Amino acid sequence: MPTNTSKDTAPADLYRHGLRLLLDKDITGWVDLWDDEGVFEFPFAPAGWPKRLEGKAAVGDYMRGYPDHIDLHDFPSVEIHRTTAAETIVVEMRGVGRLVETGGPFDMTYIAVVTFRNGLITHYRDYWNPLAVQDPASDFTRKS
Repeated sequence: MPTNTSKDTAPADLYRHGLRLLLDKDITGWVDLWDDEGVFEFPFAPAGWPKRLEGKAAVGDYMRGYPDHIDLHDFPSVEIHRTTAAETIVVEMRGVGRLVETGGPFDMTYIAVVTFRNGLITHYRDYWNPLAVQDPASDFTRKS
């Protein structure tokens, strides 16, 4: 799937394409999947960590250094569930790789609720556990 996605592409296909971009470390391509006014939320973020990013520019700023902190190798498990709202999906997945700073393992289970409109992400609630990243030297997720 090209970086420019069609507004007619199914949300599940757009999401899978986004995962491929993350594995390819194409953060710019991943951010291009976002609507200019898209909202990225982290409901389980602890104090001092961002709970909400508003707008594509804020998402881009947050994700810019991702590959410098987390080297994703695979998403060995991805289950995408449709909802009664055609543009919203619920994703259960697991990402594995390594923490760049320490070389330690990265193994994270996620649940995401993602809404697309006109082929772009408009709302993404990311239910992941930032405390599971046992790399105190890394400040990636603490950026606000």
